[in-house]
Amino acid sequence: MDIQRITSPGGITAFLVEHHDNPLIALRFAFRGGSAQDPQGKSGLAYFVTGMMDEGAGDMDAAAFQEREQELAVHMDFNAARDLVTCSYQTLTARKEEAFDLLKTVLTEPRFDEDATERVKGQILAGLKLDQNNPVNVASRAWSELAFAGHPYGLPIKGSFETVPSIMPDDLKGYADRVFARDNLIVVAVGDIDPETLAKDLDHIFGGLPEKSQLAPVPDATLAAGPVREVVEMDIPQSIVQFGLQGVMRADPDFLPAYVLNYIIGGGGFNSRLMEEVRVKRGLAYSVNSHLFPFQHAAVFMGRVATKNEAVGESLDVIKEQLSRIAREGPTEEELEDAKRYLTGAYALRFDSSSSIANQLLFLEVEGLGVDYVHERNGLIEAVTLDEVKRVAHRMLDADRLITTIVGKPVEAVPDPAHAMA
Repeated sequence: MDIQRITSPGGITAFLVEHHDNPLIALRFAFRGGSAQDPQGKSGLAYFVTGMMDEGAGDMDAAAFQEREQELAVHMDFNAARDLVTCSYQTLTARKEEAFDLLKTVLTEPRFDEDATERVKGQILAGLKLDQNNPVNVASRAWSELAFAGHPYGLPIKGSFETVPSIMPDDLKGYADRVFARDNLIVVAVGDIDPETLAKDLDHIFGGLPEKSQLAPVPDATLAAGPVREVVEMDIPQSIVQFGLQGVMRADPDFLPAYVLNYIIGGGGFNSRLMEEVRVKRGLAYSVNSHLFPFQHAAVFMGRVATKNEAVGESLDVIKEQLSRIAREGPTEEELEDAKRYLTGAYALRFDSSSSIANQLLFLEVEGLGVDYVHERNGLIEAVTLDEVKRVAHRMLDADRLITTIVGKPVEAVPDPAHAMA
């Protein structure tokens, strides 16, 4: 895969993977900021903005804009995360000029009409009501609130029933004006477009944006000091348990050993320790897993188990026992080699379509890894040693400090009353 770095005459840079087998162009771009830029009392603002991006722009109201999208057969999907607002945009080569005109209008002239704002607000509030009945969503939200209390990461990305109704068109416009800027922009293009054409199109699409963003400073986050456990009661036969610890930042030299370690612990499906011990040997749960989340201002090692109410306490005991054991002894050489074999072999599957290539390259740029990382990555994984993984396991896996949220009606594992909620 030939990855080129393109710089437009106006100074906008982008990664390009050029291929002309199909008459399609996939753009993936991001603005740094995300929900961490939501003002006090306006959590959910970034998420609201992304829901409004196809609700009218320029001289087109929502109905006219969406009709134009269909005419051009473009795919446009904006999303908000903790640290980013992202967009996936795809067009046929034959409609590129008109499609890129439309995207330019979306970014530089979003309307945020009052009627569309109220309609989308209603959709968000309806979604929040549905989320209240989804134990996975409830556990995840409760965990973030517990782990990141007092930090923007502790606020819900989608907002709340208290904050969303207060968001008005001026709030939406203010967020877009502050965050959607050229100094804050990361772009990737994949498909049927050459470097010279892309360079001109970058200026056409993004050149009308403000040169400088106005991001509020976001402090680095320190997770709550565990152990702490919170129960959210929900009348369901199976509890969802989310547990986590301080992780390893992406720029930390220990990140790749931690990444391999996570595969061994719970990221490797049936090849993982937790799946073997919790499900296969004891039949306590259908699923158990773990992940690493390196945000811009914090890093988290997080896991989740779904188990019947009667088995919550035993499942957590087994999980803590396994984390403590790996922290103490580390994984085996065989586990390490199996993990490295899978992680290197599966890497190519992340590049099986134009959209997935664009997505992978976008996050390489977000994380500051550079264009050569695609070719270097498997070698770096192969170079991870058992001693490195053992050191990271000892550093990261303090099972006695777990931050845990439980959604359901657990029979065991009742928390300290100070941390319980109904």
